Amino acid sequence: MALSELEVRKLALLARLELSDDEVRKLGPQIDSILGFVNQLSELDTEDVQPMTTALDVDNRWRADVVTAGLSNDQALHNAPSRDDECFRVPAVLGTAAAKNA
Repeated sequence: MALSELEVRKLALLARLELSDDEVRKLGPQIDSILGFVNQLSELDTEDVQPMTTALDVDNRWRADVVTAGLSNDQALHNAPSRDDECFRVPAVLGTAAAKNA
């Protein structure tokens, strides 16, 4: 199933990529090839395969998950460039994307 140029552009938009017309034409067949390979993998019988997090047979070498005391509010805010009584103060970020597009 070949992807149309419109579908490639939609994928690029979702990936936040700006593609030229040349790149769209070049990437279409490459994406088709990738999707074909993924389709091949979906045909494999994995019924008796145990789920795994890595292809390597390694043990987790992280420390034990033990609850420890965290920072107090004063300790956390000690070096903050701007703060109020109990919070970090940061510049407002809500609505800035809409303002840029206007």
